[in-house]
Amino acid sequence: MAVVGKRFRDALVWACELHEDQERKGGSIPYVGHLLGVAAIVLEHGGNEDQAIAALLHDALEDQAHKMSAGEIGARFGATVERIVEACTDGDAEEQRDRDKERWYARKKKYIAAIPAKPREAILVAMADKLYN
Repeated sequence: MAVVGKRFRDALVWACELHEDQERKGGSIPYVGHLLGVAAIVLEHGGNEDQAIAALLHDALEDQAHKMSAGEIGARFGATVERIVEACTDGDAEEQRDRDKERWYARKKKYIAAIPAKPREAILVAMADKLYN
């Protein structure tokens, strides 16, 4: 049984703060709903606390890196969480802002093809994100 405690609660609060002004693409749904959904899938499929925390923070580097310092995820939640988040990050900030559909599609195909080579603990988080989407 996965146990979530204070570290998870701290990550949840920080994720809410990081993404507080962000909405899901194409609507007015608060972005934190996606983060909660991914974390729920991770926990419901046997993920541990590090994986659940990484699920809450999996888009932080893509969308909110400007709100944190380098290495802050690792400093707050440990090297394992940082490694999972980095493995689940799809491109850099510039690539994220690129709205060209062909480049977006190519980036997504490349990301999905690379999932089997990701660190073992990151695969559940990456797949939970894709399932939620």
